[in-house]
Amino acid sequence: MRKLMLVAIVAMFAMVIVGCNEAPPSPPAGGPISPRTRTATPVPANDDEAIKQLINAEGEAVVQQDIDRLQGIWASDGVLTDANRTPDNASDDKVWRNWNQIRDRYVNIVFPSNPPVAEHPNIRVTISGDSAEAIADTKIGVTNAKDNDKWTFRKIDGKWRLASLTFGRAPK
Repeated sequence: MRKLMLVAIVAMFAMVIVGCNEAPPSPPAGGPISPRTRTATPVPANDDEAIKQLINAEGEAVVQQDIDRLQGIWASDGVLTDANRTPDNASDDKVWRNWNQIRDRYVNIVFPSNPPVAEHPNIRVTISGDSAEAIADTKIGVTNAKDNDKWTFRKIDGKWRLASLTFGRAPK
């Protein structure tokens, strides 16, 4: 038994010494990875343009898996709803309320699917004071659905924020 313990101690000591003598890993080919740079978003000419920019930014952030950018787009009390392709039947909807739940959905459901594209063509915006609504087609991954997304927005501290998004509205 003593001999076995001594062998185990010597083996652990050897592993520690070998681990301490290893050189640090070399950077990937081509040098160190540079931080992500974002293209500056043009200042919108009007509210309609600002809202369309937010919708497009949400799609870009999904593809880039940029959770910080998504947080900047959403109102903290936002609501995200999957209408489950049955827009007239709310009983089968899945709902995420507030930024923490919405964040979890992006991180645990959307990002792992790694969509190569998330676009919203044919955006129609209606503005009423400090609130707005938009209907858009959806092109994400292999899905291409007409009038699939309904977005609502609120102007908070002078900036438009995404208040709600209901997707999966295109019937089965």
